[in-house]
Amino acid sequence: MQGFGSILDKKQLLKGASAVVLAAFIATPGVAFAQDSGLDTIVVTAQKREENQQEVPISIETVSAERLSNILAAGEDILALAARVPSLYAESSNGRLAPRFYMRGLGNVDFDVAASQPVSIIIDDIVMENVLLKSTPLFDVAQVEVARGPQGTLFGRNTPAGVVKFDTRKPTDEFDAFGQFAYGSHDTITAQAGVGGPIIKDILSVRFSGLYQYRDDYVDNAFTGVNDALGGYEEFAGRVQLLFTPTDQLSILLNVHGRDNEGTSALFRANILEQGTGKLVKANFDRDTVFFDGGQNNPQEAEGLGGSAKVDWDFGAVTLTSITSIEDAESSSRGDIDGGFSDVTTFFLPTNPPSPPFTPGTSRFPSETQDSVDDLDQFTQEVRLASNGDNVLDWQVGFYYFDSDVRVSTIGVGFPPLTTLRHENDSWAIFGQASYDLTDRLTLTSGVRYTEDDRDFSAILLPPGVTVNPTHADDEDFSWDVSALYRVQDGFNVYGRVARGFRGPTIQGRDVAFAAFSGAVDPQTVAKSETILSFEGGFKSEFMDNRARLNVTGYYYEVDDQQFSIIGGSSNSNQVVNADEGVGWGFEVDAEALLTDNFYVSLGFSYNNTEINDDDLATATCGSGLCTSLDPRNNIIDPVTGLGQALVDGNPFPNAPEITFNAFAEYTMPFRSHGEFFVNTDWAVQGDTNFLLYESAEFQSSGNFEGGLRAGYRADSGRYEAAFFSRNITDEENVKGGIDFDNLTGFVNEPRVFGFQLTVRSN
Repeated sequence: MQGFGSILDKKQLLKGASAVVLAAFIATPGVAFAQDSGLDTIVVTAQKREENQQEVPISIETVSAERLSNILAAGEDILALAARVPSLYAESSNGRLAPRFYMRGLGNVDFDVAASQPVSIIIDDIVMENVLLKSTPLFDVAQVEVARGPQGTLFGRNTPAGVVKFDTRKPTDEFDAFGQFAYGSHDTITAQAGVGGPIIKDILSVRFSGLYQYRDDYVDNAFTGVNDALGGYEEFAGRVQLLFTPTDQLSILLNVHGRDNEGTSALFRANILEQGTGKLVKANFDRDTVFFDGGQNNPQEAEGLGGSAKVDWDFGAVTLTSITSIEDAESSSRGDIDGGFSDVTTFFLPTNPPSPPFTPGTSRFPSETQDSVDDLDQFTQEVRLASNGDNVLDWQVGFYYFDSDVRVSTIGVGFPPLTTLRHENDSWAIFGQASYDLTDRLTLTSGVRYTEDDRDFSAILLPPGVTVNPTHADDEDFSWDVSALYRVQDGFNVYGRVARGFRGPTIQGRDVAFAAFSGAVDPQTVAKSETILSFEGGFKSEFMDNRARLNVTGYYYEVDDQQFSIIGGSSNSNQVVNADEGVGWGFEVDAEALLTDNFYVSLGFSYNNTEINDDDLATATCGSGLCTSLDPRNNIIDPVTGLGQALVDGNPFPNAPEITFNAFAEYTMPFRSHGEFFVNTDWAVQGDTNFLLYESAEFQSSGNFEGGLRAGYRADSGRYEAAFFSRNITDEENVKGGIDFDNLTGFVNEPRVFGFQLTVRSN
């Protein structure tokens, strides 16, 4: 039960956030708005056709290419989007190669590289299903769209939480080029470029894009005595696109892309969480130091190559679209998982732990693992037929096929030297959607999708080279949505939406490699499909002569048979289970305003309340016995800790921030006729977040925030730009997650980086 004071604090917080959003518009003098310029129209493709964002009956927010460039200036990856859009969060315990996304609280904490996720990442119309593909580097991006809530009708299963959609810059018939170079602390380099134009006028055009990211090792390993041993990375990525338009009716877009990555995996740090609070133990934590006796300094690497072909054939009244894609990738990641070193002089039993504080880096026993994606093959094919033009009735129908084959090898200390797990997934679907203008003001939209999803799992133990534990799971389901958008007046629309989506069945087999230690009778576990029914409604508005937007959405959803991962505990196991029900409700606010011709502000806020409803769902708590569990316990006693399992009924979902808040502001000062000085700042806040299924005083965070600052000069209408920047400018040390089987181990955010950035554009 929450205390009355805690409830009051939340109410005050919500009132304060609402006041900030409204004050940004109300308190500005009216004379500042008497200008001809206004905000640009934002065009989105969340419904697989180009539409004004304000006319789409979905809670959707965008991130522009310029804003994304700001966020990634210090060499960050896709994880930097966490809390930059209301209701969107991301984290990873696998470094840069396995991001996990959460939307409106829905996500999956499973660190296994074969785990499914309820937030889908779409890049250039291609689903990136595996977490390794989700880590595809971002460069030469035109726009990011975040569609919140179930998107199963048009994007298929495994989208019950939403979709994050990236569209890169495409070839055109006009020459276009840009280059950007940033250098900062720790020898951090981020360089990207894109150039394109016609090869044969009006028939064939091309675009080349590339990215280079680098950071030097800056973390010392105090156990081995090696300085600057970890923390760095080097990433190359490239893309070539050809657009062939032999006639006005036919276009063919070919896309070939690849990446090569080497660096350091996640840095786990033993005993950095204070017992009873979860705060960082300053005496045990130094961002630039670890105490690893294993893991070979946590090396990580990945390679990927993919291609796609998109064909659009305009028949006049309708357009036939075909999208074919192939993705191939592999990776390897090794880590000192206990985050420290084992020392017999400080060995302790979990049933009789010593009093804190503990020696920095001390662990009860060594734990070191390596996971490798030996081969990942993904093939997708979509064919759809859609009406053309802006008609009273707009419609589309289509067919989709997905095939994935992933082989994952795991090496664990003290276990079989090598275990290879094979996950195969085949799925196909048919779908349709229609929008009908019932009146000039009212548009109704409805869609349905039928999906069949099949999964197969098996394991190969080496030695002796035998295949074991073959497991099959399959399901079929309908996704659907119904929405209405009503245009109250120019610049003010209200909408409502009901949607049903599902995440296909999941097979978790990682414990096969660790069965001797975990003691699991059936080391592979199966969770049946989860389904979600979501209700949302809100308004989308433009006012102050198109100089301001305010979009607000409220939502409520129920998830039946919600899939959760039980990870860690004394057995350090990894299992997937179904809870009877999960419930979430909250709201999102997206606001932006051009307060004057020289002052732009955007604000975003979300409140997400989530709750697990299952009287019997229970999990073992921390294997070290050091954490302070806040949940009631059952009578199933853990043989190591001697404690009952924690009952998690009523708990929030793991890694579901209760609030997120983001803000961006830029002020420009014209200089002479073609230039301007500018300064901008951006901030992201993450509220109360529970890391695991059970609640403890240690494995949670509250009040995490990061900010950035950028100042410089633009010339010739933005063609040339030079700026100084800082990311994580206050050098916040935010705990992002924990590991609970050995000690009070955690991992933290990226360090502060100062640097400068140069940008050149052709137009």
